[in-house]
Amino acid sequence: MSGRFELWLFALQRLSAMVLAPLVLVHLGTMMYAVQDGLSASEILARTQANLLWPILYGIFVAAAALHGAIGLRTIIREMTPWRRTGANAVSALFCIAVLVLGIGAVGAIS
Repeated sequence: MSGRFELWLFALQRLSAMVLAPLVLVHLGTMMYAVQDGLSASEILARTQANLLWPILYGIFVAAAALHGAIGLRTIIREMTPWRRTGANAVSALFCIAVLVLGIGAVGAIS
């Protein structure tokens, strides 16, 4: 891969981390609030389904997490295995797609 491509991946991973950081805090705060108030799963779903903000927030969360994780996995594969280009890229792309599909399916359940 070209140095330019690696630079874009580096920047994209840092950008996804900047998106993920506040979303993780919102997610953790929401979960602590829900658990502290003793809400059941059906009560949580009733609240999230009544508001369009939650599917949007979690959709962004899923996209950022899939991208961030896939780029990190690609880096680990390249450092720890003999795979350099095609193998590492293919595994990380499949990982990204799997996380997106599963995550969007979960977001669909709350909308």
